[in-house]
Amino acid sequence: MQGGEPVIRVRDLCFGYDGERVIDHVDLDIHAQDFLAIIGPNGGGKSTLMKLLLGLLRPWSGEIRTRIGAHRGQLGWVPQFATFDRGFPLRVSEVVMMGALGARGLLRRYAKEDRLATEAALEQLQLRELGATPVAELSGGQMQRVLIARALVSKPEILFLDEPTASIDAESREKLRNLLLELNQTIPIVIVTHDLSSLPDAVKNVACLNRQLYYHPGGEAVAEGLEKVYGCHVDLIAHGHPHRVLSEHPPGGGGARQP
Repeated sequence: MQGGEPVIRVRDLCFGYDGERVIDHVDLDIHAQDFLAIIGPNGGGKSTLMKLLLGLLRPWSGEIRTRIGAHRGQLGWVPQFATFDRGFPLRVSEVVMMGALGARGLLRRYAKEDRLATEAALEQLQLRELGATPVAELSGGQMQRVLIARALVSKPEILFLDEPTASIDAESREKLRNLLLELNQTIPIVIVTHDLSSLPDAVKNVACLNRQLYYHPGGEAVAEGLEKVYGCHVDLIAHGHPHRVLSEHPPGGGGARQP
C-alpha cells in the first residue's frame, strides 16, 4: 500500500485493435517511487497498456490522469534493445544524445546542456569509455544500458522499460538490477517483463494483465492455482530470497483500485 496522490491514475480504461478489445476496463495507480512489474501472457495487452500510458495510443474510453509535467521528455521510454537497428553507423554517445530530442524536438539543434546531460548519463551508466564505440560492437547488456542512458538524458519523471532483462547475461542483469534500484530512489519505474526472478528485491508491486488487470501489492500471501485461474505463467521469486507468489485473482477479474 502506498499513500499520497498517484503520479499516474488509470480509470476504466478500454482499448483494442480492429474492433477487438485488448484492454478491458483497467484501473491502476502508479505512485512516486513505485516499482511496478506488468506481467501476463503474450497478446494479453502489456505493451499496449504501456503505449497508452506513454500517450502513444488514444484510449477508446476511460481516462489516464497524470501529475507528471506536460512537456516532452518527462516520460522516459526504454524499448527492447532487440528492436533497435544496430546497423545504423552511430556511436554510443550519438545514440545517448538522441534522448534530448524528446524534450527539444526533432527540428532543433543540440545545445550545450544536451551535451552535458549526455556526458552525465554516460557516466551514470558506466559507458564513458564506450562513448566513441559503434553500437554494432556492443554486447546485449551494454546496449541495454545505452538505451537507458538515452532515456535519462531528458531527465524523465518516470521510467518505462519493455522486457529489460530479455536476452542479456546474468552479469548484465545484476548490473541492471543495481542501476534500477538506484534510479528508483528518485523516480517511479514500470517494467513489462516475463522474468520477475531477475529483479527479486526491486519489484514492489505486480500487475497481471490479460485484457483485465489484477493488482498484487508487494508481500502478498502465497496461494496455489494462479496459472490455472489466470492462464499465464508467473515465476516464483527465489534465488536465495523468500518465495513470493501471487494470490488467486477474484472471480470475474476486473480492475484493481489500490487504496
